[in-house]
Amino acid sequence: MTKKLFILALMIAMCIPQVCSAQAGKSNNFRIKRGTNVSHWLSQSEQRGEARRLHIQEDDFARLEELGFDFVRLPIDEVQFWDEQSNKLPEAWELLNNALNWSRNHNLRAIVDLHIIRSHYFNAVNESDQAANTLFTSEKAQEDLLNLWRQLSDFLKWRSCDWVAYEFMNEPVADEHEQWNQLVAKVHKALRELEPQRTLVIGSNRWQGHETMKYLKVPEGDKNIILSFHYYNPMILTHYGAWWSPLCAAYKGKVHYPGVLVSKEDYDAAPDAIKADLKPYTEEVWNIDKIREQFKDAIEAAKKYDLQLFCGEWGVYEPVDRELAYNWYRDMLTVFDEFNIAWTTWCYDADFGFWDQQRHSYKDRPLVELLMSGKGLEK
Repeated sequence: MTKKLFILALMIAMCIPQVCSAQAGKSNNFRIKRGTNVSHWLSQSEQRGEARRLHIQEDDFARLEELGFDFVRLPIDEVQFWDEQSNKLPEAWELLNNALNWSRNHNLRAIVDLHIIRSHYFNAVNESDQAANTLFTSEKAQEDLLNLWRQLSDFLKWRSCDWVAYEFMNEPVADEHEQWNQLVAKVHKALRELEPQRTLVIGSNRWQGHETMKYLKVPEGDKNIILSFHYYNPMILTHYGAWWSPLCAAYKGKVHYPGVLVSKEDYDAAPDAIKADLKPYTEEVWNIDKIREQFKDAIEAAKKYDLQLFCGEWGVYEPVDRELAYNWYRDMLTVFDEFNIAWTTWCYDADFGFWDQQRHSYKDRPLVELLMSGKGLEK
């Protein structure tokens, strides 16, 4: 082959999409360790048009690569990608495509997370709107979910399985664990018919809690699955002052970590209306051993199925005392590294984040340095 022909062949090969291999049973090279959620952009945001387009740009992905992150979780919402008649809304799809291109340009693997759909919102129970969650009682709602993933797969399937993964749905809240298990089987079957080898991220029922991982039925024999749980315990620490949490918003006393979180004096001074919920925090010692203990079910599930374990959300609300927050982050990172648990912080630039997108500057650089102090992805 002449030099000119070789160069031409190479250029053609570089332009051919990296279609995910159809070799079922073959393990991908979708390797992850430390990342963050690029949240409140294509999910949980009212921004549209130019404001949404400018909110996240390629320099954000370049920054994450430079800091030492190796992947991102990209939450997306049905209302941003489809209208009420199930027609695609082109701009959001373009932005997702940009995000995945930027991820690849900056050596960041990406998990596309279907965060909120019209038939299921993970926080509905806390907003007295649980009736809006029809997903687990409606065959049509479940078929609609499958159709969302069929369309997402059609749009994303050409991307390398080594670089892009799919997360079925964020924080399922089914009354019965078996309802979620049955839906997992349906979504898994539908996606495996389309993409036999794509890495799929599956979480446990009831807000992806660590304590419900033991009830999760994982499709067997599929090595391209990652098990996911979320962790914000103890809430009185991680969500202290959060307006959407009745207890954390109402309690005005001090919180301690590590140790007993709430002193007897602060408990006695608290409003009577919250004392029943506050009392457990006066009785238990919270430290790294407590975290290890609570991770046990998730770790055992990953061992049982011989799969990667992933903590998809964890973090501390921005107003919380930083020294307390850093103590907790440090213990979490230690346990993650002990058990080779991958993680994405909640989040990059919102109210649990370390970057201020409005001022284009770090709002918590010490947190970033702490996050990067642990183990990175093994070469």
